[in-house]
Amino acid sequence: MAAAPAPDTGRRFGSVEVLAVLLVLLVVLRGPLATLVSDARLQTWTTVFVSVLVQAVPFLVFGVALSAVIAVFVPRSFWARALPRHPALAVPAAGLAGVVLPGCECGSVPIAGSLIRRGVTPAAALAFLLAAPAINPIVLTATAVAFPDDPAMVVARGGASLIVAVVMGWLWLRLGKAEWIKLPHRPDLEGMSRGNAFWAAARHDVMHAGGFLVLGAAAAATINVVVPEAWLNALADNPVLSVLALAVLAVLLSLCSEADAFVAASLSQFSLTSRLVFLVVGPMVDLKLISMQTGVFGRRFAARFAPVTFAVAVLVGSVAGAVLL
Repeated sequence: MAAAPAPDTGRRFGSVEVLAVLLVLLVVLRGPLATLVSDARLQTWTTVFVSVLVQAVPFLVFGVALSAVIAVFVPRSFWARALPRHPALAVPAAGLAGVVLPGCECGSVPIAGSLIRRGVTPAAALAFLLAAPAINPIVLTATAVAFPDDPAMVVARGGASLIVAVVMGWLWLRLGKAEWIKLPHRPDLEGMSRGNAFWAAARHDVMHAGGFLVLGAAAAATINVVVPEAWLNALADNPVLSVLALAVLAVLLSLCSEADAFVAASLSQFSLTSRLVFLVVGPMVDLKLISMQTGVFGRRFAARFAPVTFAVAVLVGSVAGAVLL
């Protein structure tokens, strides 16, 4: 009888590796590629696109790696033990706990689902879900690098994001209903070795966050080139329309929170307040988050939670910008 074929133990070259190679080639060959692009508008597009990627990728990689470490090596039961028993006090405590999770919003959704399964009050888990991608040290450091001449942007972003997270947690505590949340399934990482779980989590985050970063950088470059400057100036000059426009843009671009500050910095036509709203809304409400929340918590949850979060984020971000910027 013929022997069974040996299992394929070689490392597969998948989509994550393809993305990584393309990004490296894009950076290394930036000079030759620029010479091939003769049109001034295309050169501007290439410059903006590559600049956003070069600045953002180190923060993205570092954040994904740390997020995978925490997801694999920190017991989920730790969060339930660390939070106060009283729900009203657990909400701000869970929001502040987001400081210790250096990752993007892709990781916060399944972690919030795990917290609810382990007995954490949903209001506290949701406050953590909103705060973790917005106030962790990686995101705030990236914001400081993207806005070197405006250090108040870091304070405004961290403070406004934490306020939105706590307000939404308290609103859910007051108005939310248990039947609106579908209990999440067990995480796919369970049952795997720590090494395999780490690489699975890291590959998943890089696949999602890295892909959306590329799309966001391309969109930012396109806005700078395709949209007539007169239109942008007219929109940017209107304080109300500029805030609403960048809030909607944050939802559509679905950027990773470790990289969105660099895209916001490139939108220099808009006021600091408008760009602050962009940074507050993005990690809390965007297309990929709404999709993930629907899959983890159910459609009834997402249909209520996302619109209210958007409204609160726009309001708080606008007030914070008016006061601090």
